[in-house]
Amino acid sequence: MASAELKQVLELIAARPALKGNPTLDEMRANMEAHAFPVTEAAKVTPVEANGVPGEWVVVAESDPNCRVLYFHGGGYVFGSALTHRRLCEDIARAGRCAVLNLDYRLAPEHPFPAAVEDAIEGLRFIRAHGPDGQAEAESTFVAGDSAGGGLTLATLLAARDQGIERPQAAVAISPWTDLANTGESVTSLPDDDPQKNSVPMLDNLALQYLGGADPENPLASPLYADFAGLPPLLMQVGGAEMLLSDTTRAAERARSAGVDVVEEVWDEMFHVWHQYAPMLPEGQQAVERIGEFINQHA
Repeated sequence: MASAELKQVLELIAARPALKGNPTLDEMRANMEAHAFPVTEAAKVTPVEANGVPGEWVVVAESDPNCRVLYFHGGGYVFGSALTHRRLCEDIARAGRCAVLNLDYRLAPEHPFPAAVEDAIEGLRFIRAHGPDGQAEAESTFVAGDSAGGGLTLATLLAARDQGIERPQAAVAISPWTDLANTGESVTSLPDDDPQKNSVPMLDNLALQYLGGADPENPLASPLYADFAGLPPLLMQVGGAEMLLSDTTRAAERARSAGVDVVEEVWDEMFHVWHQYAPMLPEGQQAVERIGEFINQHA
C-alpha cells in the first residue's frame, strides 16, 4: 500500500499552474526549473567542463570522490537541466556514498540526435580520469539517468561498448524512455492512470524534436531495439502507474535475454520518476536508497 504522503504529492503536481498563452521553449524550460527541489546545505555543487560538456559535481560529506556516477537528467531530450535534477543527484550521492557528475548535455531541437549521446560519451570518458577534486583515476564508475536520461543511460552503454570504451561497473535506469517509436502497450493503456498526465501526442512531439528525421528504431535513440550483449549490470526502476512502464519491462527482458544481469523493479502506484519527490515522499527516498545499495554492491 502506498504511503499517505503520495496523495499530497499528487495533489501538489495537479495544483501547479499551467503556462498561459503560447509559451516559448525557453519559458517552458524555465518553468520546469522553477519547480525543482533545492539542494540542502550539506551539498557541494561545483561547475565543471567535462571534455567540453558543461556539468557539475554534486557531493556530500559521505561521498567517496573515487566512486563516480555520471547522471543524465530527464525531460524528453528537450527540457530539463542540471538545475532540475540537482537535488536528486544530491540524494543519490548520499545514498551511494559517491560523487555525482550531473551532466548538462545538449538539448533538442537545437541539437538533435545524436548530440546527447556524443556528450554522454565525453562525460563517461571524463569521469574515468577526473573526479570532484581534479584529475585522478576512478576506482569505480557508474552511469544513471531518468526518463529520457534513462534511455540515454542505456544508449551510452551501447555506444561505449561499440567504441571499445571501458564499461562502467553498473548502471541505473529510472523510468527510462527506451522506445521513441512509442509502441509500448502501457503508452495507450495507462495514460489516464499516470498522475503526471503524459500523453501520446506529447511523447510523439518530443521524439520528433529529438530525432530530427533519424530512424526512431535506431538503437542509440531507442535502446529497446539494441543488442544488449556485453552490457554491465543494470538496475531498472519504474512506476506501476506510468505510461512508460512497458519501456522498462520490454527493455529489461531484452537485456536479460542477452545475458545481462538485470534487477527490474516495478513500484506499485508510483508515477513517472517519483524519486524526484524523495524530500516529501517515502517511496521516493526508498527508491533512492535502493539505488545507493546497488551502487555500493558493485563499487
